Amino acid sequence: MMSETHSVESSGEGGGEINVSDWSPFDTLTEDCISNIVSFTSPRDACVFAAVSKSFESAVKSDIIWEKFLPLQYPSMIPPSLASSSKMEIYFYLCNDPVLIEDGKKCIWLKNTSGKRCIMLSAESLYIKWINDTHCWDWITSPGSRFERVAKVNDVCWFEIRGTINTHELSPRTHYSSYIVFKEGFTDLPIEARVGVVGKQASKRFFCFDVSTDGQFFKRGRRTWYFEKPKEREDGWREIELGRFFNKGGLMKSDEFEMSAIATELRHWKSGFILQGIEIRPATIQRARTVG
Repeated sequence: MMSETHSVESSGEGGGEINVSDWSPFDTLTEDCISNIVSFTSPRDACVFAAVSKSFESAVKSDIIWEKFLPLQYPSMIPPSLASSSKMEIYFYLCNDPVLIEDGKKCIWLKNTSGKRCIMLSAESLYIKWINDTHCWDWITSPGSRFERVAKVNDVCWFEIRGTINTHELSPRTHYSSYIVFKEGFTDLPIEARVGVVGKQASKRFFCFDVSTDGQFFKRGRRTWYFEKPKEREDGWREIELGRFFNKGGLMKSDEFEMSAIATELRHWKSGFILQGIEIRPATIQRARTVG
């Protein structure tokens, strides 16, 4: 992708910046024509096309291209200081600086390679069992959080968190993954995660907040669970995937996706868990490798 100065660098053996040749057959195309063609691709492709020729390099900076990569509501997502900036500058701003929306209860940003929308639901926007009982939960501030307040468990035996999001808030025709973002956790406690359309059967998996656990089986009594280790994030928090879903999108019909994390069967008391929220971002799809 382009750097902040919007240059394109080579990843080949020679390294360094790509030298755009002085002349190319593509130079016979008008800049508007090139811009229209590139606008039907992706942000990643646009940055690659910038290396084809000087005409492409100039055309790729056109507002025609980058406005198509921006969400329709982008004018309400940027500060007044960026109102006169180029659409390319606005695009990279929204990739690098998540924007708080809905009174600071959610934040939204764009995935830089595709322009797909990413959203994080704050703890305050979620349903949390017993959240209004200060013996069970507290609202606190925490360094590195995107939100003003996060939720901390004081003492609970019934752990239940649910979040919902409308399909219109996400990019259409996109596979998404949802993650619970937290600090601390409960040791040796299987958590049941469910993700799916409200009112329909959801996918189910188990995980554990204990960071010493990685791809192991946990057995208690007659029951056995398999779970993965949470991942450390660059912002100092941890995350673990709740599940995946496909957002078909569409203008005529909208659905609500629900994501949940529940531990109620083993009702021993739990404390210390800190919740920032649930993050929803485009899933990384592993493509099958062909042999031959």
